[in-house]
Amino acid sequence: MAENRSSLSGSRSYEELSEYWDTHSLADHWDQTHPVEFELDIQSSSLYFPVDRELATKLRAVASIHGISTETLLNLWLQERVADESRKAG
Repeated sequence: MAENRSSLSGSRSYEELSEYWDTHSLADHWDQTHPVEFELDIQSSSLYFPVDRELATKLRAVASIHGISTETLLNLWLQERVADESRKAG
């Protein structure tokens, strides 16, 4: 974005753009917008596994202590464990 200017805000950087939209509303520029069409190919990359309710409660508590989501903590721990098992097997 360094060389370009945002068409609505005149911003030259993401920081300027952020500052602009912190104090402005799209409603102020509605007459400058136009409809667009686009396609999305949404494919979920999440898989769901049942977790014991008591274990899930403990997991939520630990995640809260670390200031991260339960999903993030669980994925980090699983990645570590899978990497350890892969090293042992390989």
